[in-house]
This record gives sequence, structure tokens and C-alpha cells, in this order.
Amino acid sequence: MIIRPKVRGFVCVTAHPLGCEANIKEQIDYVKANPSVENGPKNVLVIGASTGYGLASRIVSAFGCQANTLGVFFERPSERGRTATPGWYNSVALEKAAKSEGLYASSINGDAFSTEIKDQAVERIRSDMGKIDLVIYSLAAPRRTDPKTGETYRSTLKPIGSDYSNKYLDTDKKTIQEATLEAATDEDIQNTVKVMGGEDWELWIQKLEDEGLLAEGCKTVAYDYIGPKVTWPIYKDGTIGRAKIDLRRAKDAISESLQSIGGRALISVNKAVVTQASSAIPGVNLYITILFRVMKDLGGHEGCIEQMHRLFTDRLYREDDFVPLDDRGLIRMDDWEMEPKIQEAVTEVWPKVTTETVDELTDFDGYQDEFLRLFGFGVKNVDYEADVDPVVNFE
Repeated sequence: MIIRPKVRGFVCVTAHPLGCEANIKEQIDYVKANPSVENGPKNVLVIGASTGYGLASRIVSAFGCQANTLGVFFERPSERGRTATPGWYNSVALEKAAKSEGLYASSINGDAFSTEIKDQAVERIRSDMGKIDLVIYSLAAPRRTDPKTGETYRSTLKPIGSDYSNKYLDTDKKTIQEATLEAATDEDIQNTVKVMGGEDWELWIQKLEDEGLLAEGCKTVAYDYIGPKVTWPIYKDGTIGRAKIDLRRAKDAISESLQSIGGRALISVNKAVVTQASSAIPGVNLYITILFRVMKDLGGHEGCIEQMHRLFTDRLYREDDFVPLDDRGLIRMDDWEMEPKIQEAVTEVWPKVTTETVDELTDFDGYQDEFLRLFGFGVKNVDYEADVDPVVNFE
């Protein structure tokens, strides 16, 4: 079949297997072209490994550290003539590339929140890998079933205290619109914390620790985002922000539990990038299009792979073994994004952006290109007119 992008709202419902494979190759080539990670991890578990920062972390682990990697994700293979999800194609391509270079790479597809998938991961690690020295936790999900109670919780993206209105970019129509979000209820807040907070991260580490599968000096890293003040009502100060506060609570609890093996838990606050999740957050997509324009003009623009390579080389595995943290104990990989000159430029542009000035003041085309690349479209050297089999499976 000839596969073309079909975008519905904030999601593309098709993905291109060869485009995703080419995208993975570009990221691998970037890692290989840059300095390898000295004293990096050798056995890496990535929870949420198929897209975005989790995927980039796995690529850096494999091709920058020569590490064995196990990726856990929840993706859909091709079925009944439909394409698979991009995360499925990404993971198949990564495994294929790793194995071609003699690297161990294995994947588990299923609900990472469940006890069943944790048990599968434990058995895979014990039989194939040995002790894990880096655990990346990069899950973003709309719902979670508590494995202890069986109750399902759904996360929401809402402000707290009062309704919130702000402008956003309608990417389908390339127009500036205004959205109003209702204030969260106490139940909304609690549910979002259950899904996006730190409880499941703790359960993963506890499971691995109880099974004796964490190496001496093991690190575990979860990902966070804070962003600029213009997004705080809907993000930092909203329901997601409450979940991130719980994530930081979990960091401290995990670090305490890992003291006996010299391990530690860390949180990396990352730069805003185009992801499926960020595309659906009112105001955030407009901010990203402005940010991209500013950072490409002033310098410092990074995508997921560039930033994860910098996280590994300049933060997690420095020669002096020192991990720089801010006054809240967080790794700030958003440091270039939050530079005063960058934020001042974004703040100056924000009120000037209208439907008529989108092309002039933002990097709308760059944003759209990055969005489509998430699904394997618009990648160089891919023949999108060719007949392609959408069925791609792990070897």
C-alpha cells in the first residue's frame, strides 16, 4: 500500500515503516558522529521506550554506550490493513540496527503499569542481561489501572483553582484560537497524580530491587518539564504539575531506598519538543513554534536525540562523576531553553502572534515537519510513492 499522512486533530493516524526506520537511522548516525559516553551504563532498562525522550535515551544507551537495552512500551502492530503505531516501527528498527552491530536489544510490548509486564521484564533481565545499572522512566499515558486495587484512573489536563483561557495554535487551520479549560476538581487532581505521578516509578524500582537486579551504583532517571510562565496555569500549576510534584517526592523516596547499593534517583527537566502529547496541550504548541524560531535564530535548538546525548555526556556520566543539580535537586536540561535572552525573545513575540503573523513570527513549518516526522513522514531519502508493506515484526 502507498502510505500517506492522515492527520486528525492533534494525531496522525497513519505511520510509515520505512520513514520511521530512516528516522531511527538518522538519530543513530548523530550519536555515532558525536563523542561516545565514557563510563556509561552497560545494562539499561527504558520504561516508555518507543517515542520521544525515552526512545532517544535508548538510542544513546545502545549506540553511545554500547549497552544492552530492554525497552518496555505499549504500541499497536499493523492489523487489518492499518499501519502500526510509529512507536512499533521505531522499536523494530532500533532492535534491527542494534542486533546488526552485535548489541543486545529486546522489547516487551504491553501495559507497563501492570504487574504482568513487570514480571516479564524481571525474567528477561535475569535470563539475558544481568544487573541493571540505568533505569529510564519515560511513561506518558492517559490512564492507569492500579495493579493492587484494579481501579482505573484517568489523567486530565486542567488548571487548578479557576477556569483558564489562553490562545493556542490550531495546526489544522493554521489559525490562532482561544481555548478555555474548566478548573479541575479534587478528583481530577488525585486521578492525574495516580497516572502521571511517581507511584509506578517506585513500583518498578522496588520490584527490581527486591529481585536483586539493580547493580551497585545504579541510577534511575525520570523526565519532567517545567516550561515558561505563559504555560504554567495549564502545566506547572495545573493537574500535570501536581503529578510532577509527586514524581519529585518519589525521587527522594527511591534515592533513600537505593542508598544500600550506592544508587540514586534523578529527575531531568527537559526542553520543550514536538511530541504527540505536547501537540494536544493548549498554548504549549504555540509556545513551541515561537521557541523553535527563537532558538534557531539565537542558537541552542535541540531535538530529543541531541538533548539526550547531552544528558548522558554532560550530566549523568561525566568524567568527574558529578551530576550538576539545581537548588531543588533537579537536572536542568532545559537550561538553554530557559536562558533569559531566549525567554525574553519569546515573551516579546507572544502577544504579537495572530493568524496573519503566524508565518512571520513562528516556526510553523518547522513544527509541522517535526510533527510529521514523529510518524515517519518527511524523512530524507524515503520514497513515499512506493508500495510498502505495513506489516513489520520483531525478528
